[in-house]
Amino acid sequence: MTFASRFLTRSYRPAEPGAADAATDTAPASRAEEARRALLARIGEFVETHDLAVTASNLATICGGLSGSHPELAQAFTAREIAGEPIDQRWLDTLARLDPEGHSRIAGLEALMDKLEYSLMRFAQTARSAQNETSDHRGALGAQIEAMADIDLAPAAAGELAQVIDLSRAMLARIEQAETSMARSREETDRLRENLAKARMEADVDHLTGLPNRRAFERRLVSASLEARAKGEALSLAFCDVDHFKLVNDRHGHDAGDRVLCALAGTLNEHAGTACFVARHGGEEFVLLFYGMDKEAARAKLDTIRRAQAARQLMNRDSGQPFGRVTFSGGVAEVTEDTDTRSALGRADAALYRAKQEGRNRVVVG
Repeated sequence: MTFASRFLTRSYRPAEPGAADAATDTAPASRAEEARRALLARIGEFVETHDLAVTASNLATICGGLSGSHPELAQAFTAREIAGEPIDQRWLDTLARLDPEGHSRIAGLEALMDKLEYSLMRFAQTARSAQNETSDHRGALGAQIEAMADIDLAPAAAGELAQVIDLSRAMLARIEQAETSMARSREETDRLRENLAKARMEADVDHLTGLPNRRAFERRLVSASLEARAKGEALSLAFCDVDHFKLVNDRHGHDAGDRVLCALAGTLNEHAGTACFVARHGGEEFVLLFYGMDKEAARAKLDTIRRAQAARQLMNRDSGQPFGRVTFSGGVAEVTEDTDTRSALGRADAALYRAKQEGRNRVVVG
């Protein structure tokens, strides 16, 4: 029985004879707590067995498979083990990448942010309009009060007029307070809009390398594929993965590994040119979109970048020790040769996997 299968069957193991009486004495809350502890233990064992990073994305994927809440993931784990293939970080990233609901969730979040931004804009416009109208009324009322104050009346009538003037001035003070509050609300709304725009911009950037991140790539892939199909132009994509990156981290430390990723990001960005969109997809993996290029042209372009990277000798500035050659493998697929845009992700990923199997430091077309 495979590792994943053991986890799945353990959750649904039938009760042993005589267990029914004992079960009736167990509070539902206790059984729920036991189940949670058991699931956490299984997730921890799974992570440890396969030497996986403890990240939110990994835990969500693993929990979905081991808890039974996502049968497709459970089947994928079992099939992977039966085939004798590794359950590693790259494969987990592939599962997340090929999630058909992933783009819809991102699109839903984008739609909510658009609605929020629109609501803030409308509120700011309403507040500005109300403030302008209030200011006009305040000015007119102030002028009327001054005019009334200059009227000469008999003492009895003058007393009544003074009361009217006092009430009018109190109303004027309230209007001024309301105007101040509206101005403050408008300023706060403007700040919120600026912060939202800044957050949206930062959410698209990988803060380590400065490249666009996976979220930005997902949106760019959709828009670029629609444009390419409308114009009848080719569009290709590629996944790049640093070769033996774990050895770099193990030998030189994670800070040095981060500098290697930044160096590779610089190489990709430097040689990509204007006809290519480069993003960090996650971990040691990068993704590129090649505008107006079929898969062979994209392969040639990426291979040129690969040779440029392989020719570089990187040095660990902290220790003075050389990293040696830091290379990457690549898998290329043509987006526009299939009506399903996301199928290109699977083909490029499979091509990257073949590049690794064939010896690394090469680019393979899928």
